[in-house]
Amino acid sequence: MRRLRAEEPDEGSRREINEFRVFVFSWPDRHGSSLMLGTITNRTLLEPATLSDALRMLRDEGPLVPMAGCTDLYVALNFGTLAEARFLNLWPLGELRPIQMRGDVLSIGALATYTDIIRSPLVRRRLPMLGAAAREVGGAQIQNRGTIGGNVANASPAGDTLPVLAAADAVVVLQSAGGVRRVPFSAFYTGYRRSVRQADELIAALEVPPVRGRQWFRKVGTRAAQAISKVVMAAVAPAAGEPPRIALGSVAPTVVRLPSTEAALAAGVSLDEAQQVLIEEIAPIDDLRSTAAYRTRVAANLLARFWNDRPGG
Repeated sequence: MRRLRAEEPDEGSRREINEFRVFVFSWPDRHGSSLMLGTITNRTLLEPATLSDALRMLRDEGPLVPMAGCTDLYVALNFGTLAEARFLNLWPLGELRPIQMRGDVLSIGALATYTDIIRSPLVRRRLPMLGAAAREVGGAQIQNRGTIGGNVANASPAGDTLPVLAAADAVVVLQSAGGVRRVPFSAFYTGYRRSVRQADELIAALEVPPVRGRQWFRKVGTRAAQAISKVVMAAVAPAAGEPPRIALGSVAPTVVRLPSTEAALAAGVSLDEAQQVLIEEIAPIDDLRSTAAYRTRVAANLLARFWNDRPGG
């Protein structure tokens, strides 16, 4: 265990911590050498008192890695792959936590936890598939700490909430010291774990317009809970003359909407034909959790389940 000091500068709104109290575990590998995970040295944590403070720190003292629930960051720390050295603690910033209506738009603060989402009457009424996704994330401990903003920022194609946001035509609200900009969720990711968020911006909220049509969510993993998804699908059945909306995770470098599959179903093609269109729209890979062939088959089967489950299906 290493215990490091905290320093208090003159500015009351800013606390810089150069070191943490950390437990370091080690054990011998098969060659007798000691393996050490979780070591923290020469790391800096900035703790803003307000959102305005946080945005100024990002602008003036970056680069900084925003952190909140740390459910992904601590995994990287444990595996010894956390390269970043300077962090910005957002967890105390209540301004980023509310779930509320802004006109007819559901606004979900970036620091809303999965537990907040599960318990929210607004989410239950307006976006029940997001509540279903939140219930599939880890166990109670992870749900109490993990945030929707972190899930979006982490940019993993296996993120459980991401297909929901894609299918719901959500908007990512990005905020910097210079102002606010809104990015359609469909344009937010540029590649594997990459997005259009700039270094001086925070994800402040996710905005979801009214969703018409029956919502549908399924996650396929090794276990029913506490497992990273092999394939995850969110979809909205056609309603009021609108085509269906279908989004998949874990089948491409980013979460993907399937516009060709949606158009095929709206045009009335057979389910077999629509499944073939889906197969041509995705690009799954072989990895430690699954194979491309399995993911392709499961994705096609999920499409069939969604389509058959719809009203009149």
